[in-house]
Amino acid sequence: QVQLVESGGGLVQAGGSLRLSCAASGDFVKEYCMGWFRQAPGKEREFVAVMIRFYDTTYYTNSVKGRFTISRDNAENTLYLQMNNLNPEDTAVYYCAASDTHYTTEVGEFDYWGQGTQVTVSS
Repeated sequence: QVQLVESGGGLVQAGGSLRLSCAASGDFVKEYCMGWFRQAPGKEREFVAVMIRFYDTTYYTNSVKGRFTISRDNAENTLYLQMNNLNPEDTAVYYCAASDTHYTTEVGEFDYWGQGTQVTVSS
């Protein structure tokens, strides 16, 4: 069973960048489908990006394509989300999650979650 801890959130101006980290323990991130999700106030948790199990194939929600990059450092057992050209609509709590499936973007199919990290983008 994997445990996940996010870090790297904060306050940034529109157009700025942040890199989120998700440190894993108890198991190896490469053995899970790893994803980033976000939840804005009053909204449901939504899919942001995913990296499939064992391979480096990635998928993104349309609103972040070309701006966000998900990556995995197997040696550090850490998942990252590089976020560039941020805008106020990106403001949310960002969560790292792991799924035992090969590939999914569905919230309900992720088995393990971090505690979340707040990202606030000012205009």
